[in-house]
Amino acid sequence: MIATFPALPLVTPQERAAILSSPRTAAGHRALMQAIPAMNAVQCGGTASAASLPVTLSVAAWNVERCLFPQASADLLRPYAPDIVLLSEVDHGMARTSQRHTTADMAGALGMTYAFGVEFHELDLGGPTERHFCTDDFNACGWHGNAILSRVPFERVTLVRLDDHGHWFASDERDADTNQPRVGGRMALLAIVPTATGAVCAVSTHLESNANGAHRAQQFDLLMDAIDAFAPGLPVVIGGDLNTGNHMPPDFDWRAEPLFERAVSRGYDWSATPDGLTTRASLITPHPDRQMKLDWFALRGAVPLETALIPAQDQTGRPLSDHYAVWCRLKTQG
Repeated sequence: MIATFPALPLVTPQERAAILSSPRTAAGHRALMQAIPAMNAVQCGGTASAASLPVTLSVAAWNVERCLFPQASADLLRPYAPDIVLLSEVDHGMARTSQRHTTADMAGALGMTYAFGVEFHELDLGGPTERHFCTDDFNACGWHGNAILSRVPFERVTLVRLDDHGHWFASDERDADTNQPRVGGRMALLAIVPTATGAVCAVSTHLESNANGAHRAQQFDLLMDAIDAFAPGLPVVIGGDLNTGNHMPPDFDWRAEPLFERAVSRGYDWSATPDGLTTRASLITPHPDRQMKLDWFALRGAVPLETALIPAQDQTGRPLSDHYAVWCRLKTQG
């Protein structure tokens, strides 16, 4: 059962000691995931600006790469008048983002309510490219995760874990990254959002980068199963960084991902995703020369009316993220 809180319980000194002394194995990681309350909770806050959403919905999905610049990121989305924003890689109480709750900051700037869930509890200050942004030598919370913003109050929210074996923690994992020690795993947030034509299930997700297409397809299968259980019969909009093409040499070809066909077989449609690659060089990306198509919408029970790829830079040309935002206007099928 997923609990909701106005503030997530922090990792206690005793819990941190248990993390640091835990065996770096999948079994050890699963035990930690059960013992840390915030890993099984959703934080809800912000202020909604409407009672229900219109017949057509404006939806943005964006991997904001830690969200170094919450106000500028909100400003970038504002012209699209989003009803729902699906975010990944948002920080909460991290030194590299000045200990801010970046989801709450973006929601406040856009006049929206929010749900935030923890993907990872960061055990250090972040990767080497991020350290010069750190304002402290500690993290106030150490949370990093996904979020959903909405102009209306949520009817229900939940968090779905897509893996718990410690891909970024367990030393027996082939692709464990020692530069980013962390507890947690890829996940999705699901929210029921009321509209003028009935409720919609909005989903923000982030699939594994340090894995192949078969692993991501398994994660997407878990997600689709969870949606069916949480929101049976409702229209669905999934948005996020699916890491399509990662660890698929030689050319990182997203078209080889099996998750696309498996989603279509279950009634999902990918045509709300705008054309074009979705990554770019940023201030902290470890892969400035890599260009990929990672960010997608999948719809079921809805049709896209317009799509756009939103350049991830402010008015001065400063990059805000290593991902472009994807945007669509959609209408649910009655």
